[in-house]
Amino acid sequence: QLETLEQEEQECLELSAHPVERRTHIVSHQHGVTVTKTLREGKAEPQRWSFSYNQAELQGLLLHGANLLLLRVLARRQAVPPNLVFPAIDAEGHLCTASY
Repeated sequence: QLETLEQEEQECLELSAHPVERRTHIVSHQHGVTVTKTLREGKAEPQRWSFSYNQAELQGLLLHGANLLLLRVLARRQAVPPNLVFPAIDAEGHLCTASY
């Protein structure tokens, strides 16, 4: 049984006139998960959003790192079980589903 305790993602677009930096920080705690999104465009002050989800909503949560591991296992087995669906967090930090 694997569990993601903390995850950090960073994306930087180095455009000469308008650099953009996006960060996503996900932290697991006893009540669920908190997702913090940060967006910085150019020299403007960073914008931040936070979302919290409780344990009941997250049963079987599949984050990015776990998704990569699962994809490797499925490729190795060369089979995908029918109706394989997990709760996930999308690029905006909202709860969604991942289907295979």
